[in-house]
Amino acid sequence: MNPVISGIHIFLPARNNMKKGIIASILLVILVFSAIIFFQKPSDTTSTRQGATTNKNATYTIEHMSITLRNGVSETMRVPGSASKTVTRYFGNEAAGDVNGDGKEDIAFLLTQSGEGSGTFYYAVVALKTNNGYIGTNGVLLGDRIAPQTTEIRNGSIIVNYADRAPNEPMTAKPSVGISKYLTIHEGILVESSIR
Repeated sequence: MNPVISGIHIFLPARNNMKKGIIASILLVILVFSAIIFFQKPSDTTSTRQGATTNKNATYTIEHMSITLRNGVSETMRVPGSASKTVTRYFGNEAAGDVNGDGKEDIAFLLTQSGEGSGTFYYAVVALKTNNGYIGTNGVLLGDRIAPQTTEIRNGSIIVNYADRAPNEPMTAKPSVGISKYLTIHEGILVESSIR
């Protein structure tokens, strides 16, 4: 029964209608924020055209495949729709210096790549510094389950030092043969160098 004040009826809204209105308002706010987050552009620039903010978020080419790291890691499906993945990770052993003669400090370092098998393949790569960030190079294979030592940049050349097995030793043998691989940038491509 509605109260009467001086002959005027005052209609009080039902409590159920108020609750429904509040719930609908909350759901609308959640929906709007969800749409904003979903359609918002990613803030990190990792394309090779624009350059990445760090070497751990750049795109590299490994075995003719473009691999874009996100915080130092990339997982890609070997075959579309397959559960089998190739995982590429930032390993480290960084060395900083100008390797392409543009006066900017580039970063040479190692990546690892592994998949279903027991192998862990090591690659040397370079993040080339540009005015817009870092652009990754191709990777040069060092070997499977090697023992990385140091990476140096000397007079524009990259020297990667590591231990590997002798040619006839099984993969179960501990890497014990010291190797220094010399690399340079030639027309934007990382290649092995004969210059020592």
